[in-house]
Amino acid sequence: MPHAHRGDDAKPQRWRWSGQDADGRRVTGETIATRREDVVQRLVEQRILVRRIQRKRGFGTGAGRIGARDITLFARQMATLLRAGIPVLQGLEVVAHGVEKPAMRLLVEALSKEVNEGTSVAEALGRHPRHFGGLFIHLVAAGEQAGTLERMLDRVATHKEKVERLQARVRKALWYPAVVLVTGVAIASLLLIKVVPRFEGLFRDFGAELPALTRLTLALSQAVQHYWIWGLAFAIGLPLLVHAGQRRSSAFAARLHALALSMPVLGDILDKSCVARYCRTLATTFAAGVPLAEGLDSAAGATGNRAFSAAIGRIRRDVLDGQPLHIAMRQTRRFPTLAIQMVAIGEESGTLDQMLERIADHYEQAVDDRVDVLTSLLEPAVIVILGVMVGGLVVAMYLPIFALGGAV
Repeated sequence: MPHAHRGDDAKPQRWRWSGQDADGRRVTGETIATRREDVVQRLVEQRILVRRIQRKRGFGTGAGRIGARDITLFARQMATLLRAGIPVLQGLEVVAHGVEKPAMRLLVEALSKEVNEGTSVAEALGRHPRHFGGLFIHLVAAGEQAGTLERMLDRVATHKEKVERLQARVRKALWYPAVVLVTGVAIASLLLIKVVPRFEGLFRDFGAELPALTRLTLALSQAVQHYWIWGLAFAIGLPLLVHAGQRRSSAFAARLHALALSMPVLGDILDKSCVARYCRTLATTFAAGVPLAEGLDSAAGATGNRAFSAAIGRIRRDVLDGQPLHIAMRQTRRFPTLAIQMVAIGEESGTLDQMLERIADHYEQAVDDRVDVLTSLLEPAVIVILGVMVGGLVVAMYLPIFALGGAV
């Protein structure tokens, strides 16, 4: 596969320029490019004498980040244009002019330039592996060879839309409990730091022994006041360390991802989503005529889980050694029996792509159902947890007052 351009990882910038055109008239404008030299080259090609070029400030890096939805929209737009009979090069130019995000416009312009120089669309995409994965490139290459590029782009867009929807459901399942936990801890910490100390001086004047719950709350308040900085540093530092560890050590990432699959409730959701993405990707590549080994490569990356990726790597080696796909899947012990049996039926009947699609539909629906159940159970749990935490602190503070009132 061709190597990525050196400018593929560079961040796009917005440049404001002024100069003179071929008739000597003063012209100004803005251009999006990664380097100053690229702006000069473009203006020279337009026969503009450059007088001044200045990088426009306030253009944040976030606005230049290309996301999965941008790539999906690009595939859908190109498929629509090609189906309407517009040539590839002209279609790329139309898409580039219609894109609002600077980084995406720069990427499409780069693709247009490469295709104009005689490069195939698949090769041009392969020079930007950061944005176009193996699945995208394999399907486009197959479409170019078969003369069905618009159909393949439409298939890529549909596939990515379904995968993104599944990922959004999984993120919802993961983030909802985390937000509940963080909210509860934040409210409790605020009460312990700001509210509880106000009662502490009042309790000293009582001269009586405080209830056990009140003493525990006061001790906890003092601990939080003294060590809240360390707690905050730990809460922020631990995720950063885990993220850095995943990037630097593939073995650590594999263990962490395997641990995530073994979590109660959430692990089941993650496991079923990985199976669905594996089957969806393999069905898409197999139906497009991509060799099974290459399709397994794309499926390994599509799962988003290192433990599943390692298992699919073993499946690929076994398939290359001549084993049927369903036997190779069974030996990994990562896939449910239903999926293995349906793959076996698909291999025997010659309808493997259809069976894989049905498996993906089944497990995507299973993920949807479990996420709905999880969120419906967490909504009352939020009220109960916050009520117990806040109510417990309030009761602990007013118990001595109630006791004093009863004594009087």
